[in-house]
Amino acid sequence: MSNVYLAYHFSVEPKEVGSEILIAELAEQPFESFIETDEGFSAFIQKDLWTKNILDAITILHNPEFTISHTVEEIDQVNWNQEWEKNFEAIDVDGKCHVRAPFHPKTNAEFDIVIEPKMSFGTGHHETTHMMIQHLLETDVTNMKTLDMGCGTAILAILAEMKGAKPIDAIDIDNWCYLNSIENAERNQCKEISVYEGDAALLKGKKYDLIIANINRNILLNDMQQYADCLNENGILLLSGFYTGDIPYIDASCTEKGLTFVKKFERNNWTSLKYVN
Repeated sequence: MSNVYLAYHFSVEPKEVGSEILIAELAEQPFESFIETDEGFSAFIQKDLWTKNILDAITILHNPEFTISHTVEEIDQVNWNQEWEKNFEAIDVDGKCHVRAPFHPKTNAEFDIVIEPKMSFGTGHHETTHMMIQHLLETDVTNMKTLDMGCGTAILAILAEMKGAKPIDAIDIDNWCYLNSIENAERNQCKEISVYEGDAALLKGKKYDLIIANINRNILLNDMQQYADCLNENGILLLSGFYTGDIPYIDASCTEKGLTFVKKFERNNWTSLKYVN
């Protein structure tokens, strides 16, 4: 699969509510990253996954309560990296964990994670990553065999290792995320992280004490049985990548598979849930 992307630049009015709904709908399609702009946001999709009717199922585009327009441009990998560097902001979670790019100054945070901000950040991703980091910060993961599913830049896998988890599998279906995760694990001197390119099919026969899955609602629901099957007794499942309104669907799926709800974080209408087996 190529690293060529199409960027859809959306102008949305009213911006906040309209953008939230539009991003939620686009996330059901192969759009994978979003960046907020003054007029609305930009959405990115791999050119190989694009179809001419990609927006046909987006209902908000036909809602008279919103005024939405867009332009499209092709972006190669070099321009993509430049775009992230212009927009990426460091993440500071409770003063304890700092996720930054090499061009950001180092702080005195207990956990300092340095990543190259390539294609795995966007509108909403900071929110979900922030909450997943919160879960990890308050969880003793020492010696826990861990899975970071849909690892993106491997931030969560890196933090898990910094807190003593081992061994750690980090999996992503996207080739660039796979390569970027390897790079970031090395950048942070991680020794316990093994990165794999693929999907939930790789989980067959695996067992984990901790599963971290920051993806999106549909993929989580589709793969929840595999997560449950892989989770050891008393194991922990951390989920994010979906909106507060999606909680009933996620909770019903987890409960059906014998998992017990423990805790919830919410941040700007995004949410993160913790379950135990």
